[in-house]
Amino acid sequence: MKELVEVIAKALVDNPDEVVVTEKEEGKHVTIELRVASSDMGKVIGKQGRIAKAIRSVVKAASLNENKKVDVEIVE
Repeated sequence: MKELVEVIAKALVDNPDEVVVTEKEEGKHVTIELRVASSDMGKVIGKQGRIAKAIRSVVKAASLNENKKVDVEIVE
């Protein structure tokens, strides 16, 4: 899941070198934190949060195969 979020985020931003993705796993619950440059924050969130919602939907669909609950958090 971490790699999936990283690939999506790097495709969206102007500074792909500053994309940092961390993954915390607690049993069947996984939290993925996405950090990008402050200038790229709007590109990852999108208008009215549409891009962030789309990223979460893709990750949720991919996580169904692994029987895990995955949350994606975009952190400043």
